[in-house]
Amino acid sequence: MALLGSHFQVAMLRFCRALHVTDLRCRVCISGSKVCITEAELQLDETAGYLCQDRWGACRFPVGFGRPELPEERQVHQLDARTGASLKFTLLNRQGRVWTLIAGGGASVVYTDTICEYGFAKELANYGEYSGDPPEEFVYEYTKIILSVMTSSPEPYGKVLLIGGGVANFTDVASTFKGIVKALKEFGAALKACGTTVWVRRGGPNYAEGLAKMKSACEEIGIPAQVYGPEAHLTSIVRDALAAQKGAVPPAMPEPVVKIPAGGATKPAACQHLMEFSAETQAFVYGMQVKAVQRMLDFDTLCGRKTPSVAAMINPTGEATFEKFLFGSADVLIPVYTSLAEAVERHGKAPKMLVSFASFRSVFSATMEALQFSEVIKSQAIIAEGVPEALTRRLHFEANQRGVAIIGPATVGGMMPGRFRIGNAGGAVENLLLAKLYRPGSVGYTTKSGGMSNELNNIVALNTDGVREGIAIGGDRWPGVRFLDVLLRFEADPNIKMMVLLGEVGGREEYLVAEALEDGRLTKPLVAWCCGTAAEAFDYEVQFGHAGARARDVEETAGAKNRAMAKAGAHVPRSFDEFGDLIAAVHKALVKAGAIVVANEPPVPKLPSDYDALKKKGLVRKPANFVCSISDDRGPEPTYAGVPISEIAKDEQLGVGGAISLLWFRRKLPVYVSKFIELCIVTTADHGPCVSGAHNTIVAARAGKDLVSSLISGLATIGPRFGGALDEAARMFSEALDRNWSPEKFVEKCKEEKTVIMGIGHRVKSLDNPDARVVLIKEYAKTHFPATPLLDFALAVEQITTKKKASLILNVDGCIAVCFVDLLRGCGDFSRSEADELVKNGVLNGLFVASRTLGLVGHFLDQRRLKQPLYRHPYDDVTYLDS
Repeated sequence: MALLGSHFQVAMLRFCRALHVTDLRCRVCISGSKVCITEAELQLDETAGYLCQDRWGACRFPVGFGRPELPEERQVHQLDARTGASLKFTLLNRQGRVWTLIAGGGASVVYTDTICEYGFAKELANYGEYSGDPPEEFVYEYTKIILSVMTSSPEPYGKVLLIGGGVANFTDVASTFKGIVKALKEFGAALKACGTTVWVRRGGPNYAEGLAKMKSACEEIGIPAQVYGPEAHLTSIVRDALAAQKGAVPPAMPEPVVKIPAGGATKPAACQHLMEFSAETQAFVYGMQVKAVQRMLDFDTLCGRKTPSVAAMINPTGEATFEKFLFGSADVLIPVYTSLAEAVERHGKAPKMLVSFASFRSVFSATMEALQFSEVIKSQAIIAEGVPEALTRRLHFEANQRGVAIIGPATVGGMMPGRFRIGNAGGAVENLLLAKLYRPGSVGYTTKSGGMSNELNNIVALNTDGVREGIAIGGDRWPGVRFLDVLLRFEADPNIKMMVLLGEVGGREEYLVAEALEDGRLTKPLVAWCCGTAAEAFDYEVQFGHAGARARDVEETAGAKNRAMAKAGAHVPRSFDEFGDLIAAVHKALVKAGAIVVANEPPVPKLPSDYDALKKKGLVRKPANFVCSISDDRGPEPTYAGVPISEIAKDEQLGVGGAISLLWFRRKLPVYVSKFIELCIVTTADHGPCVSGAHNTIVAARAGKDLVSSLISGLATIGPRFGGALDEAARMFSEALDRNWSPEKFVEKCKEEKTVIMGIGHRVKSLDNPDARVVLIKEYAKTHFPATPLLDFALAVEQITTKKKASLILNVDGCIAVCFVDLLRGCGDFSRSEADELVKNGVLNGLFVASRTLGLVGHFLDQRRLKQPLYRHPYDDVTYLDS
């Protein structure tokens, strides 16, 4: 490709924009006024696949550790695709001694770091995570895959299984641990044979119950286990399980030398225009995130706010309405608007925060729209992950031009204890109380990881007087608000006395912090650590969970950035394992110097418990308003009478008849029963436009009614006089047979009582012109049913009635009715009383309605296809009677 030199850079820029190229390296040859590219290496932004997949063609992106998937990794990948949660697994060393089951992406990195830092990099077997509150069954399957590889080879020195994780935001720890416990018990003998020891550390909702189950299960299996809650540091189990084995326990951490910043005038904040947050700050929430809004209001209650922190919700795809929430124990209505413009018009007097839950596909347009209201919406938080880098950079440029701060993308939000909560930051109510986030402390922290931000809340609460403000800037390569912006904001806040930074491998954000420490812009004590040091233990390029968590050169490695920050004056631990201890030591020094005055602890506030939460814990009960015994959609997949949908779909013998047997009769019936049900549906699906409601459906369709209305019109006329005489036919014939009446006596009784025999008679068919449907049904019953006493009785009645008139034959309604009674009574799956009750409750007419629905839908579609005009009765079709 040859281009004029003066236009080369412009052309390459357009090329990169068109293909969403994030990195480009090329060699060029310049000849006069021409520039020729002789060699090029470029990196595409995988998140932009939905925008330019056609332009990329069939390109394949490498996996996180730069090599093809192994069979076990592919199994986990397929499992991950079936759930909205996250299940990841990379097999590093099949013969490794140290195995991990880690909850959370950020936690998985710091556990890997700590294992490597204690000298076990070559013995580390795997890397991965489970997060996002995966269902119990998925955790069970995930754990089984890992344990199957772990126990596939013996280990003379024993194997170590680390089941760790941070303080979960919302994941039910007890529920996920049930899946792990189930798998542990299944592999109990194999784990013992490998000399396995288990080490557990976890926090979050229902963590105590989960830890108790884990301890009990290991005792039952007979393998040693140690379990810890959030009172232990996140990676303490690594030190306890591994360090002593190699004599790798480091010497005691030296006391930090803490420089107390001199007092003076407060410096101006420099945080990309990020607004100040008070107890009166309110937000717009973009998207129908009902749970997130309720969590923000619960935080308001704990903090004692007088007004809700959510002013309105925006739902562009819905309609303007109100959504009811709980504010304390009172009901409040939050307005829902279809446009941000209307929300601003109604509530735009004071500055607002926009918490955007727009998807990665729509967040660009939603954010650009919000930037048009920069006089009101002063800050935005973008929760979505996977926003293309080119779009992200454009958003940040436009926001900076308008004086608006953007936190994210890929952020969990932020936490301002006692004042304001951005989205889901801080996690469940249990976490808010555990970390004392209902009142402010003296520490400001910032991180990229959403999961680790909650762990930081816990670390800070355990080792200091608490959090004053915490902001997760997001894990993408180009965050809006940067680490330095947040730290300068903390530097300017007189209420923040020390700062905490948790960075990660990739990018150069931490170098900007180091420069600010060196030139004096940051003077307050800073405890900092950069995660991802384990990447240096591998001889190939590693991509951790976040889009920006990859070192593109030596300076972007975690170790290099930690050394740079330490040289600049930050307090940097020797490993993440010492992170909490170092924070505690710096805080203690500030308290001793009088820079921090620890306030008296206020009473712990109480939040009214939700009924659902109490019911889950078994503390309350209430009779259900509705009871369903035929289906359940609460598990990983719907079930019919306890049978999973996937199993029904795989069983070729079940079919529609089998599904009906499960839904109507709550059990699997023999194959011949299911096939008979299908035969009945096929033979009665339709009988022309003049019977069983087809006429009404046609009229309604031609009148312009929709499908459901037309269908209801037709179904409403099904009854003993107009199709659907099955129930009454079954009752009459069964009653006669059960009374031991002869066919002659039955006919005579009906004649005496002037009662029409239901199921007998046809307008067109006769003995000489039999109904093919009746022939099919009779033959099937005679061939497959154990006995047909009621069918035999009905046929004997037919012999009598046809002597009077040839058209008084057993019709299809009557034939199905008597055969179905024979089936229910004779198949062996129902007692006599159950069979009679089913007939009494209308199961036969239900079968007729199910079959005729097929025909009625066909008539509706037929009329719409023919586009017939509105139906009108001609006068010739009406008979007028004298009044």
